[in-house]
Amino acid sequence: MPFFDLMLVHNKGAAFSFLASQPGWQRWFLSIIALGISGWLIMWLRRTPKTETLLGLSLSLVLAGALGNLVDRVVNGYVVDYLLVYYPPYYFPAFNLADSLIFIGVVGLFIDFWQSEKAAKRDSKH
Repeated sequence: MPFFDLMLVHNKGAAFSFLASQPGWQRWFLSIIALGISGWLIMWLRRTPKTETLLGLSLSLVLAGALGNLVDRVVNGYVVDYLLVYYPPYYFPAFNLADSLIFIGVVGLFIDFWQSEKAAKRDSKH
């Protein structure tokens, strides 16, 4: 396709290959961070009322993506990226399904926070 390719990239770093050139300590450092964030997301999810559907879905997507990348990192020592989107001469760094879930989840969190803020302002006026 003129804007999309499948490719294989072994990303030893974090987003946009941050820390990828380090000698190996970043594998466990990033794994511990992902594990901590995953635990925090699980606690947040457990406290989220079932009526807050967008918040629950968004947290679940971020958690799924974080765990997906964590499994890759622990098992392989790197995250496998394979999706490449571009419009020559512009190329977005390769990413994977887990990264997409995190992105969609974060967008959902922003929408939920924005809607909650709007509702709080509206309720405070009455």
